[in-house]
Amino acid sequence: MRLTLGFSPCPNDTFIFDALVNGGVDPGELRFEPVLEDVQTLNEWARAGRLDVTKVSSGALPGILGEYLLLEAGGALGHGVGPLLVARPGPPPDPATATVAIPGEQTTAHLLFSLAYPGAAAKRFLRFDRIEAAVLSGEVDAGVVIHEGRFTYAARGLARLLDLGEHWFERTGAPIPLGGIVARRSLGAPLQAEIDRLVRASAARALAARPLVSDYVRRHAQELDEAVLRAHIDLYVNDHSVALGEDGRRAVETLLEVHRRLHPETPPLPAQIFRAGAASAG
Repeated sequence: MRLTLGFSPCPNDTFIFDALVNGGVDPGELRFEPVLEDVQTLNEWARAGRLDVTKVSSGALPGILGEYLLLEAGGALGHGVGPLLVARPGPPPDPATATVAIPGEQTTAHLLFSLAYPGAAAKRFLRFDRIEAAVLSGEVDAGVVIHEGRFTYAARGLARLLDLGEHWFERTGAPIPLGGIVARRSLGAPLQAEIDRLVRASAARALAARPLVSDYVRRHAQELDEAVLRAHIDLYVNDHSVALGEDGRRAVETLLEVHRRLHPETPPLPAQIFRAGAASAG
């Protein structure tokens, strides 16, 4: 059976899925067709039900959980870290009134920014790899950087205004579920469980090989510096990427509750948001 599998080209995703899509894990009768795209594009495709299995921003979950269930493995869960709000050096702009570039409307970065600055009105949604240049050129006053940008912004002449991950932790006390892997509800529980098992095996194999950074990861990365690649992977790939666990599921539920408070117009979520049996698997 052939399944489409979407994930981003950023190092934490390619690190996790390398073994699954390149023969390091035996998929049995399943065949995965990898589709690498920017996470906001994956969020939009999930809203359209385009892929069978895909990485999405946790901030996109409220719009897709009617079609998909969240798997236990393959996600990114941060502890007091996450997207950064940056600007050019000098007097800091007021994010409530400044023009701020954000890497996609459905991203977790947008949700975290909205929690910190609920009244901000001058937002510009740009692809993540355009944001640093937009801030530096003056196209926008500030920007929210994700992925490798967390490690490169200072060297490129930008200053940090706020760590949105630290702010989230101060406000909620919960880890940040930055993104996760979802599978179509229509695939059914046995197949969802097998996909989850394979993603878990791929993530575990990658972690066991640490600190190795494979050619597959390098080939797709925006930033090729070895230290940056390893720092990115070390920050976002951990035991929660193998199994979300009880703490991880509570963090997701916290994020969904924050989203509901910020967007009370959002329709109620389905009763089941995690795949069947995920609690026992964690």
